[in-house]
Amino acid sequence: MQGPWVGTWRPHPRRGPILAEFNTPGPKYLIPGTTGHPGHDPTRQRAPAYSFRGTKSTSAENCSPGPRYFIHSSITNTGKYVPPAAHVTGRYKTKISVTPGPSDYTTEPADKHVYHTAPSQTMVFRPKDAKGSQTPGPGSYSLPRILGPRTVYTRAEPCYSMRWKSQYHTYLWTSTSLLLLQTPGPAAFAKVDLDFYKPKAPKYTM
Repeated sequence: MQGPWVGTWRPHPRRGPILAEFNTPGPKYLIPGTTGHPGHDPTRQRAPAYSFRGTKSTSAENCSPGPRYFIHSSITNTGKYVPPAAHVTGRYKTKISVTPGPSDYTTEPADKHVYHTAPSQTMVFRPKDAKGSQTPGPGSYSLPRILGPRTVYTRAEPCYSMRWKSQYHTYLWTSTSLLLLQTPGPAAFAKVDLDFYKPKAPKYTM
């Protein structure tokens, strides 16, 4: 028998430290308390409690002047009490130039609209000549065409187109006229005797 061990058994070496062998403060850290109002554990119910305050400090002797000021008896907690009384003020000045008086109006022209009057003829001035109409007359408008191939709202029937004389083989252009045909006409040639290309008629000789 060798030491406290029995037989050939021996304890194996530790793989790491054992936490039970160390002294720790326990679960008192990082856990909110369950008493009091501030910092209470939100997972626990908090019962109502009275708040206790400390004693008031002794007031200083010169904190306020106290009731040494004179307060009038008419001053109440809602304001100053004023008994009803009549106000005496000066006489108002009369303004005489604000509105027109009765003599400023002329009511004679309105009597015929208010009172009954006898029938009478009215006389007025000759009316002025009416000014000339400023609107365009019928001749100022150009109506759309209703004949031909290009009409606005009517049906165009088939028709022949007519054109002017052909100006082919022209070579002269003037600024005051169209192209003119500058070739000689039939009257520019001499008359050919018919005996040259037709049978010659008999005639007398002298």
